[in-house]
Amino acid sequence: MNTAAKPVTRSGNTLIETALILVPLLAVLLATIDFALAIFVRATLQHAVREGVRYAVTYETLPGLGHDASIKQIVQKHALGLLNGRDELIHVRYYDPVHLEEVPENSPGNVIEVSVEGYQWRWLVPLLRSGGVIEIHAWASDRMEGLPGGRNPPPR
Repeated sequence: MNTAAKPVTRSGNTLIETALILVPLLAVLLATIDFALAIFVRATLQHAVREGVRYAVTYETLPGLGHDASIKQIVQKHALGLLNGRDELIHVRYYDPVHLEEVPENSPGNVIEVSVEGYQWRWLVPLLRSGGVIEIHAWASDRMEGLPGGRNPPPR
Protein backbone atom coordinates (compact mmCIF):
# COMPACT_ATOMS: atom_id res chain seq x y z
CA MET A 1 0.00 0.00 0.00
CA ASN A 2 1.31 3.44 -1.05
CA THR A 3 1.05 5.95 1.81
CA ALA A 4 2.80 8.84 0.04
CA ALA A 5 0.76 12.03 -0.12
CA LYS A 6 -0.38 13.29 -3.49
CA PRO A 7 1.26 16.57 -4.64
CA VAL A 8 -0.97 19.62 -4.28
CA THR A 9 -1.62 21.46 -7.55
CA ARG A 10 -1.64 25.24 -7.37
CA SER A 11 -2.76 26.16 -10.89
CA GLY A 12 -5.91 27.87 -9.60
CA ASN A 13 -3.87 30.12 -7.32
CA THR A 14 -1.68 31.24 -10.20
CA LEU A 15 -4.68 32.30 -12.26
CA ILE A 16 -6.23 34.29 -9.40
CA GLU A 17 -2.93 35.98 -8.48
CA THR A 18 -2.32 36.91 -12.13
CA ALA A 19 -5.76 38.50 -12.37
CA LEU A 20 -5.28 40.42 -9.12
CA ILE A 21 -1.98 41.85 -10.35
CA LEU A 22 -2.81 42.33 -14.03
CA VAL A 23 -6.02 44.38 -13.62
CA PRO A 24 -4.49 47.21 -11.53
CA LEU A 25 -1.32 47.14 -13.62
CA LEU A 26 -3.30 47.61 -16.85
CA ALA A 27 -5.43 50.33 -15.23
CA VAL A 28 -2.32 52.31 -14.25
CA LEU A 29 -0.73 51.79 -17.67
CA LEU A 30 -3.84 52.88 -19.60
CA ALA A 31 -4.39 55.86 -17.29
CA THR A 32 -0.80 56.97 -17.91
CA ILE A 33 -1.29 56.73 -21.67
CA ASP A 34 -4.61 58.59 -21.44
CA PHE A 35 -3.17 61.47 -19.41
CA ALA A 36 -0.14 61.67 -21.70
CA LEU A 37 -2.39 61.96 -24.76
CA ALA A 38 -4.47 64.72 -23.15
CA ILE A 39 -1.27 66.65 -22.34
CA PHE A 40 -0.03 66.08 -25.89
CA VAL A 41 -3.28 67.47 -27.36
CA ARG A 42 -3.05 70.56 -25.13
CA ALA A 43 0.61 71.15 -26.05
CA THR A 44 -0.14 70.69 -29.76
CA LEU A 45 -2.98 73.23 -29.68
CA GLN A 46 -0.80 75.68 -27.74
CA HIS A 47 1.94 75.31 -30.35
CA ALA A 48 -0.59 75.85 -33.15
CA VAL A 49 -1.91 79.14 -31.72
CA ARG A 50 1.64 80.39 -31.10
CA GLU A 51 2.45 79.73 -34.75
CA GLY A 52 -0.75 81.55 -35.70
CA VAL A 53 0.33 84.63 -33.73
CA ARG A 54 3.83 84.51 -35.20
CA TYR A 55 2.30 84.44 -38.67
CA ALA A 56 -0.20 87.20 -37.81
CA VAL A 57 2.40 89.77 -36.78
CA THR A 58 4.02 89.51 -40.23
CA TYR A 59 0.78 90.75 -41.90
CA GLU A 60 1.22 88.00 -44.51
CA THR A 61 -1.79 86.41 -46.20
CA LEU A 62 -2.23 83.15 -48.05
CA PRO A 63 -3.31 83.42 -51.71
CA GLY A 64 -7.01 84.20 -51.99
CA LEU A 65 -7.59 84.60 -48.24
CA GLY A 66 -7.90 87.55 -45.89
CA HIS A 67 -5.71 88.07 -42.85
CA ASP A 68 -7.93 86.26 -40.32
CA ALA A 69 -8.63 83.32 -42.65
CA SER A 70 -4.90 82.98 -43.33
CA ILE A 71 -4.16 82.90 -39.59
CA LYS A 72 -6.79 80.19 -39.10
CA GLN A 73 -5.25 78.12 -41.89
CA ILE A 74 -1.82 78.38 -40.26
CA VAL A 75 -3.28 77.28 -36.91
CA GLN A 76 -4.95 74.29 -38.58
CA LYS A 77 -1.73 73.39 -40.38
CA HIS A 78 0.22 73.25 -37.10
CA ALA A 79 -2.51 71.41 -35.13
CA LEU A 80 -1.56 68.00 -36.57
CA GLY A 81 -5.09 67.35 -37.84
CA LEU A 82 -6.82 67.98 -34.50
CA LEU A 83 -8.69 71.01 -35.90
CA ASN A 84 -9.50 69.80 -39.42
CA GLY A 85 -13.02 70.95 -40.26
CA ARG A 86 -13.35 72.74 -36.91
CA ASP A 87 -12.87 76.39 -37.93
CA GLU A 88 -15.45 77.53 -35.38
CA LEU A 89 -13.03 76.70 -32.53
CA ILE A 90 -10.30 79.06 -33.80
CA HIS A 91 -10.72 82.72 -32.85
CA VAL A 92 -8.73 85.78 -33.93
CA ARG A 93 -9.28 88.94 -31.89
CA TYR A 94 -7.65 92.37 -31.87
CA TYR A 95 -7.41 94.60 -28.79
CA ASP A 96 -6.63 98.27 -28.26
CA PRO A 97 -3.34 98.27 -26.31
CA VAL A 98 -4.34 101.17 -24.05
CA HIS A 99 -7.80 100.10 -22.85
CA LEU A 100 -7.56 96.38 -23.75
CA GLU A 101 -10.96 96.55 -25.42
CA GLU A 102 -11.68 94.42 -28.46
CA VAL A 103 -11.48 96.36 -31.74
CA PRO A 104 -12.51 95.27 -35.24
CA GLU A 105 -9.29 96.13 -37.13
CA ASN A 106 -5.78 94.73 -37.28
CA SER A 107 -4.04 98.10 -37.07
CA PRO A 108 -0.36 98.39 -36.15
CA GLY A 109 0.05 98.72 -32.40
CA ASN A 110 -2.98 96.58 -31.54
CA VAL A 111 -2.64 93.36 -29.59
CA ILE A 112 -3.65 90.22 -31.47
CA GLU A 113 -4.96 87.14 -29.69
CA VAL A 114 -5.29 83.80 -31.44
CA SER A 115 -7.09 81.08 -29.52
CA VAL A 116 -8.60 77.65 -29.74
CA GLU A 117 -11.59 77.52 -27.43
CA GLY A 118 -13.85 74.63 -26.52
CA TYR A 119 -11.88 71.74 -28.01
CA GLN A 120 -13.35 68.61 -26.43
CA TRP A 121 -11.12 65.66 -25.59
CA ARG A 122 -12.72 62.36 -24.59
CA TRP A 123 -10.80 59.88 -22.52
CA LEU A 124 -9.79 56.76 -24.44
CA VAL A 125 -10.52 54.50 -21.48
CA PRO A 126 -13.33 56.06 -19.44
CA LEU A 127 -13.54 54.87 -15.85
CA LEU A 128 -17.24 55.61 -15.77
CA ARG A 129 -19.80 54.59 -18.35
CA SER A 130 -20.48 58.21 -19.32
CA GLY A 131 -16.84 58.91 -20.14
CA GLY A 132 -15.95 62.42 -19.05
CA VAL A 133 -14.98 65.16 -21.49
CA ILE A 134 -12.17 67.66 -20.98
CA GLU A 135 -12.49 71.06 -22.62
CA ILE A 136 -9.10 72.28 -23.78
CA HIS A 137 -8.36 75.96 -24.44
CA ALA A 138 -5.16 77.50 -25.79
CA TRP A 139 -4.31 81.21 -26.21
CA ALA A 140 -1.40 83.22 -27.52
CA SER A 141 -1.04 86.95 -28.10
CA ASP A 142 1.44 89.52 -29.35
CA ARG A 143 1.60 93.15 -30.42
CA MET A 144 1.06 94.02 -34.08
CA GLU A 145 4.07 96.11 -35.15
CA GLY A 146 4.03 98.84 -37.79
CA LEU A 147 4.38 98.04 -41.46
CA PRO A 148 7.43 99.27 -43.38
CA GLY A 149 6.83 102.32 -45.54
CA GLY A 150 3.57 103.17 -43.76
CA ARG A 151 1.58 100.59 -45.76
CA ASN A 152 -1.91 99.63 -44.69
CA PRO A 153 -2.52 96.20 -43.16
CA PRO A 154 -4.30 93.56 -45.28
CA PRO A 155 -8.09 93.23 -44.95
CA ARG A 156 -9.37 90.88 -42.29
